[in-house]
Amino acid sequence: MQTFFRYNWMIREQWYRWCEEVSQEELLKQRVGGVGGILKTLFHIVDVEWSWIQTIQGKPDFQEDFSLYDTLDKVRELDAKFRFDVEPFVLAWHDGLERKRFEDHLPDGRIVIDAWGEVMRHVIAHQIHHIGQLSIWSRELGKPPVSANVIGKGLIESDSGID
Repeated sequence: MQTFFRYNWMIREQWYRWCEEVSQEELLKQRVGGVGGILKTLFHIVDVEWSWIQTIQGKPDFQEDFSLYDTLDKVRELDAKFRFDVEPFVLAWHDGLERKRFEDHLPDGRIVIDAWGEVMRHVIAHQIHHIGQLSIWSRELGKPPVSANVIGKGLIESDSGID
């Protein structure tokens, strides 16, 4: 679990650096698919990660307004602010939380029961899904995308027992 969150954070930081080479106009440009644009997608990834982790813990959640975070620096600042809540939770993750019950109260009154582990994996997959969209848009701009490769990123600690 923690390995893939670290992977997502690493990839997200690489996309932020990629964005430094792109004009503000291109970052904000409305595009086909996803939530509609490069910067808005990065904002959405950060917002959803924080929101789900707040929600499963029973903590207050709110929706941020993208218009308040419409620059790369502002999205990075939001990411750092939200990471303050997210990272300690992720790093404290243990097997005992895998099957902890989460009740999702939907707007239509239904209640959906999921396990915390399932929600956490959804958060991981959510970013990976949107990173694929960023990769397509980067190619449309004629720029190589950030590598999505997990191998070679040094995510497994040297004391992990690998021989």
